[in-house]
Amino acid sequence: MSLFSGTILRLEKALDYSSLKQKVISQNIANADTPNYKSKDVQFNKMFQSELDSLKANKTDKRHFDFKQTSGNPAIIVKKNMIYNHSGNSVDLDKEMSDLATNQIYYNAVTDRLAGKFQSLQTVIRGGK
Repeated sequence: MSLFSGTILRLEKALDYSSLKQKVISQNIANADTPNYKSKDVQFNKMFQSELDSLKANKTDKRHFDFKQTSGNPAIIVKKNMIYNHSGNSVDLDKEMSDLATNQIYYNAVTDRLAGKFQSLQTVIRGGK
């Protein structure tokens, strides 16, 4: 039985996703003038799949499927076939700034929900006072 019914763990994973997205967007913005730099992105579906792939399990029968361990971060992808300027750089600064604002709103929403969860726990611990 989980003490917090998994909600806090899910919110933690959401913060991990937002943090990784922030890092990738920051790298893209920092390399906006770097020749031949290809912009990167974080895909939630790939991050989710990597979490599923990293589940640990015991293989009790030879007929069971093998569990794979992944290395690196498969959630980060390089955007290919995109060139915005003559130097081969594919960073669209306007799009990156828009993604940065969107990610900030997502992060704020998750942290507000997490703070509300902890506030509810404090209320329960204090006996409703």
